[in-house]
Amino acid sequence: MSLINLLRKKSRNTLFTTPSHGQRFFIFHKFMQFYKYDISETETHDPVSALDNAEKQAAKIYGTKYTKFLTNGSTSGVIASVLACINRNEKVLIASNAHPCHLNAVTLAGAVPVFYDIPVIEEWGIADRTSPDLIENYLKQGDIKAVIITSPTYEGMVSDIKTIKELCTKFGAYLIVDEAHGALYPFSDRLPQSAVNIADFCIQSLHKTAGGLNPTALLHSNGIDPTDALKMINTTSPSYPLLASIEANINFLNSKRGKNVLNRLLDNLEYLRSNTGCKIFGDDITKINIKSPDMSGFDLSEKLFEEFRIEDEKTNDISTMLLCGIGTGKDKLDRLLKALNKL
Repeated sequence: MSLINLLRKKSRNTLFTTPSHGQRFFIFHKFMQFYKYDISETETHDPVSALDNAEKQAAKIYGTKYTKFLTNGSTSGVIASVLACINRNEKVLIASNAHPCHLNAVTLAGAVPVFYDIPVIEEWGIADRTSPDLIENYLKQGDIKAVIITSPTYEGMVSDIKTIKELCTKFGAYLIVDEAHGALYPFSDRLPQSAVNIADFCIQSLHKTAGGLNPTALLHSNGIDPTDALKMINTTSPSYPLLASIEANINFLNSKRGKNVLNRLLDNLEYLRSNTGCKIFGDDITKINIKSPDMSGFDLSEKLFEEFRIEDEKTNDISTMLLCGIGTGKDKLDRLLKALNKL
């Protein structure tokens, strides 16, 4: 039985279990449907087996050995990946400007961080790709047991993961790819290649671009089973509504309807790029990096918000980035196109 069907069935039962709201007592009525599907992992009808089946089906969809559902964001996936493959005092190569969870993972494992610096694209004020040559220089020094790469970057710069994986294999290091912003990649050849089937571990945030609820995410592994590592950091009382939403999210992305929605999004993004005089930068079309010759990135961000009620995702002194995902409709992009052309 799927997680979704299990929750539908159990919402009709009379429960003498945790959680104590019993799927009938709604403190916050706007979340009524969430309460109805909120169940306990200790119940006799074995929701744990339903979750296990859902994760195995997800692994088939992605073509991985293991795919695990995460309800504590990509952060928990990165930490579990390091805990799964690294021993105390071993060295892990991480970017000096990486998400804090990379260093936290190394610290929790009792390992030793080795930092590398990613160059900045000065004319845009954003981090560049991680080059294989840079990683190789560190691997040649020896004793690196794992490498953590962020690809795509927040602003959509994508590294050559295939070559980096070949280097890691040559020097006996695991490759962990933080692909939090690339959850749509496995579902379209029009997007950059995903690391899902290349890296030893790949972590994706469904909530960033793939339409998932905060903070749903996925941990993919092509070798080591990360289950025990996840048990060390996860709660024993997971949110089954969130877990079921992950199952539904993956099924949607993998469906004909989901792929049609994604293709329409990419069509609309390509139309925007070809019909505005504004230069849009980046490897990932779902990240719209823009800048003005007359304004700083912060001034441009403020102007978009104050004059057009358009809110961006991230801004620096030179450029601003607008994030698009599966829920970015044509109406939003048409509004953005008019604003950019007017500016």
